[in-house]
Amino acid sequence: MLVIVCIQMLCAFFFLSQILGSVLGLAPFSWQVHELIELGAALGLLLGVGLGWIVLRRTMARNIVVEDQLRVASGAFMDVMEEKFTLWELTPAERDVALFAIKGMSTQEIAALREVSEGTIKAQTNAIYRKANVSGRTQLLSLFIDDLMADAASS
Repeated sequence: MLVIVCIQMLCAFFFLSQILGSVLGLAPFSWQVHELIELGAALGLLLGVGLGWIVLRRTMARNIVVEDQLRVASGAFMDVMEEKFTLWELTPAERDVALFAIKGMSTQEIAALREVSEGTIKAQTNAIYRKANVSGRTQLLSLFIDDLMADAASS
């Protein structure tokens, strides 16, 4: 791929020098040599377009694979989360608060979204942490990440 980029740079340099030569009235090559160089430059540019197309197609195909893997991982995360919420016997309100906390929302944002006081959210997060046997959000999130990493390692 680097070779193609170098060829394209040489082609661009050739075409720029040709334009400057025309503007300044310079003709360093005979017309036959000039035409051969121009033909080579055009072929180099076409080769670059062709290889660029191949790289683009491969990148798009890889992107589809990565998006599928991300979708699977997201689904796996949700499954692990639901299992934990059930194991901890979280109430529906606590499930919502736990989900928002895991997403990184602040106590104020969760309270505004759920239309309750910040005190209620603090009480619910404390109940979640107690049921999960953790001391805060970071530890709560790490429980899910640890499970996902253990699943990936066993696969």
